[in-house]
Amino acid sequence: MEELFSSALQVIVRCGDCEDRRASLRVTIKLQLFSSPAHRKDLLVKLTDDLDPYFLFTLSISEDDFQSLKVQQGLLIDFGSFPQKFIELLNLCHSEQEADSPRFVLHLSCPSSALEGVASFGVVETNAFKHLNHLSLRLAQASDKEVKDHLAVCLRALKAEKQEIDMKLKKTEEDLTRQLNYTQQTLSEKSKDLDKLRSEWTSQSSCLSSRHSQELQSEREKALELQSRLQLQSEQLRRDLEDGHKKSNQQLQSRLTELESSCRELTERKYKNESAVRDLKIKLVSSEEESQRLKQQVQSFRRENSTLDTEVHEAERLANQLQMRLAVLEQQVKDQDQLMRRTKEVLEATQQQKESVEENAESKEIHIRKLEATVKSLSEELIKANGIIKKLQGEVRGLVGKIKVKNSVTVTQEKVLQDTSDKLQNVEKDLQNTRQQLTTKDDQISKLKEQLETTVQKLNESRDLLKTNENVISWLNKQLNEQQLSTKPPEGMETPSAVSATKGLKAHFYPQTSKPAPSLVMADDPAPKHRTMQPADRNVGDGAGLDSKYFEARDDGIPIYGLSSKPLLRELPQRPKPCVQSAYFSA
Repeated sequence: MEELFSSALQVIVRCGDCEDRRASLRVTIKLQLFSSPAHRKDLLVKLTDDLDPYFLFTLSISEDDFQSLKVQQGLLIDFGSFPQKFIELLNLCHSEQEADSPRFVLHLSCPSSALEGVASFGVVETNAFKHLNHLSLRLAQASDKEVKDHLAVCLRALKAEKQEIDMKLKKTEEDLTRQLNYTQQTLSEKSKDLDKLRSEWTSQSSCLSSRHSQELQSEREKALELQSRLQLQSEQLRRDLEDGHKKSNQQLQSRLTELESSCRELTERKYKNESAVRDLKIKLVSSEEESQRLKQQVQSFRRENSTLDTEVHEAERLANQLQMRLAVLEQQVKDQDQLMRRTKEVLEATQQQKESVEENAESKEIHIRKLEATVKSLSEELIKANGIIKKLQGEVRGLVGKIKVKNSVTVTQEKVLQDTSDKLQNVEKDLQNTRQQLTTKDDQISKLKEQLETTVQKLNESRDLLKTNENVISWLNKQLNEQQLSTKPPEGMETPSAVSATKGLKAHFYPQTSKPAPSLVMADDPAPKHRTMQPADRNVGDGAGLDSKYFEARDDGIPIYGLSSKPLLRELPQRPKPCVQSAYFSA
C-alpha cells in the first residue's frame, strides 16, 4: 500500500433538500498492489473527516473500472497517469480554496438528507459561461468493519505520535539537565572570577588613593619650599633693586598672588578629589552589597528554577563580552599606570625645570585635570559595570519566563494526549456495551418469537376444543329433552326422581372422565333397593355413539364456563329430606 496524496481540502457538501455547506474533509489516495493471482494495481480513494472518526467514504478503482469510467466521462488519459492528474486537480483546488471566487471547487453530493449510502465526489471548474465537471467519482459509505479498521489505524497513528512525543520530551529533558549543569558550573566559575576582579579592583583603587595622597603631600611640601625660596629671592631683590625695579617687584607680587590662588585652587581641588574618592568608596560598598544581593537572587533562582533552560550560545556570548570588557578594564588600568608614570616623569621634569614658576603651575594644573579625567573615567566604568549587571539580571528573568512557557506548553500537550486516549477508551467501551445489548436483544426477540408460536398453537387448539364442547353440549341437551318427553309420569302425578335426574343431567357435565357414572338414587324413595334407575349417560351413550376422544383427559384444555368440574353423574346428596306420601306405597 503506497500513499500518494493526503490533505485536508474545502468541500461543498450537498445533502438532499438541505442547503449547501462547506466542510474540511481529508482526501487520501493510495495505490494498492496485488501479487496474486495476477499482478494488478488498484487505486483506493478515501474521504474522511478529522473531527468525525465515523465519517468514511471509500472507492476502489481497478483497471477495468477505469476503462468504464474513461468511456463514461470521456477521459483522455490512461490508468497509469490517472493518479497523477487527479492529484494535480486536487492541488489546484487546495491552492484556490482561500480565494474569494475559486476556480476549481470540490463537490460532494448525496441524495439522502444525511450523508449515507452512495455519494458523488467531483472536481468542478467554474468560469464565466458554465460549470465544467472534470471528474466525478461515486464513493460508497464504509461498512462497520471498514470503519473499525479505520479507527484502528487512527489509534495506531495516535499511539505512534504519542511515543515519538514522549521520546522527544525525554531527550529534551536530558539536554536541559545537561545544559543546566554546564551553565551552573560556568556561573560558579564566572562568579569566582568576578570576586577576584572585585578584590583586585579594590586593591588597585586603594593603591591609587594612597599614591595620590602621597603625591599631594609631596606637592604641598614642594610648594612650601618654593614659597620660602621665592620670599628669600624677593627680599634679596627688594634689597638690591628697591629703587630701579619697582615694576619687577609689583610683577613678582602679582605672580605671588597668582601662585597663592593657584595653591588655594589646588587645595580645593584636593578636597574635592578626596570627597570624590569617598563617594567612589561609598558607591563601591553599595555595588558590593548589590552584588551580594544578586548572588542571593541567583541562588534563589537556582533553587526555584530547577528545570531552568538556559541557552549555551547566549551564555558563551555573554562570557566573551565579559572577557572583552575585562580586557578593556585591564588596558584602562595599564593606561592609568602609564599615566601615573608619566605624571612622575612630569614631576621630575618640574623638579629639573625650576626656572619658571608659571610653567610649573600650568603643568600641575594639566596633571590635575588628567587626574580628574581618570577619576571621571573610573566612575563611568563603574556605572557601566552596574548597567551590565542589570542587563544580566534582565536576561536571566527572560530566560526564566521562556522556561515557564515551555513547561506550560508541555503540560498542555500531555493533557491533550490524555484526553484523546480517554475519549478513545470511552468509545471502545460504548461499542462493547452496544454489542452486548444487541446480542441480548436478539436473544429476547428469538425467545418472544418462540413464545408467540406456542401461544398461537394453544389458541388454535383451544378454539377447536370450544367448538367440539359446544357441539357435545347441544347434542346432550337434545337427548335430555327427548328422554324427558319419552319418560313422562301419569296425569296429575309427577315423580320427583325424574325431575331430579333431569336436573342433575343438565347441571353436571364433565367430558374429561372416562369411567361410568354411578347410579342415581331417589332421595324421596324410602326403599331404595326396590326403586333404582339406570344411569342417564348409559342411555345417552348407547343412542348417540360419540367418539371416546371427546371424553379423554386433556391438561391443556380450556374449561367451559357453565359446566361443572365434577363427574357427569354423581350420587345425589345424602341430606335428609321430609318424606312425601306416595300414592303407590303406604308410609
